Amino acid sequence: MPAPKNSFKTALASKTPQIGLWVVTAEPSLAEMIGTAGFDWLVLDGEHAPNDIRSLKDALTALNGSKSHPVVRIPVGEAWMVKQVLDAGAQTVLVPMVDTADQAREMAAAMLYPPAGIRGMGASGARASHFGEIADYVATANDEVCLIVQAESRAALDNLDDILAVEGVQGVFIGPADLSADMGYPGNPGAPEVQDAIETAIRKIAASDKAAGILTSGTEPARKWLDAGATFVAVGIDMKLFSDSVRRLCAEGKALL
Repeated sequence: MPAPKNSFKTALASKTPQIGLWVVTAEPSLAEMIGTAGFDWLVLDGEHAPNDIRSLKDALTALNGSKSHPVVRIPVGEAWMVKQVLDAGAQTVLVPMVDTADQAREMAAAMLYPPAGIRGMGASGARASHFGEIADYVATANDEVCLIVQAESRAALDNLDDILAVEGVQGVFIGPADLSADMGYPGNPGAPEVQDAIETAIRKIAASDKAAGILTSGTEPARKWLDAGATFVAVGIDMKLFSDSVRRLCAEGKALL
């Protein structure tokens, strides 16, 4: 039995648009519920959400059988973190703050078993191999893992051509918030200069063999980036959706008084 097919990786390779949602609530039952909504992909955030390897594993388990593909964002680009989330069952890993081609190559190596890479041989007792049930996991896993690197600084955009040339990177994700801060517009990713830089980057990524991705705050900006060539676009953040809904309902309820 080979490793499970990574439909999200296949979609990125064919530049088939994918609509997703950012999941920061760090609660497996909520991830399970969100997984019934029909999104193509979901980010399980280990950088800015209160997740650890156990809660990420629990969220991956909760999404087992969902049509929404889980993408795990690790806190920082460290090979041991890649190893842990892959063994926990992630197939697609999102790495923040990748500024250079050397960083991208290091992460690509961490995703793959030798001799192609440096991933440790520990999956036989891990969730990734169904605890040893997938006899051919090690022989086939390299084909089904997917690496997305985040370009979210001026340095990353300056080095974008070199990053796009790195074998083993399937997608480049633009981080508007951090990019806007690095460009001198903290909290204002809508600044024209930032928007121009994002559009230039997305069009460059789309013209390569990699897929472009971005997080937006709704369907209107998502349409803009899809038209610019983005393949995988997240249209919101779960906590923001919940908080907006709760506050709106509270206001409506108090208006009854």
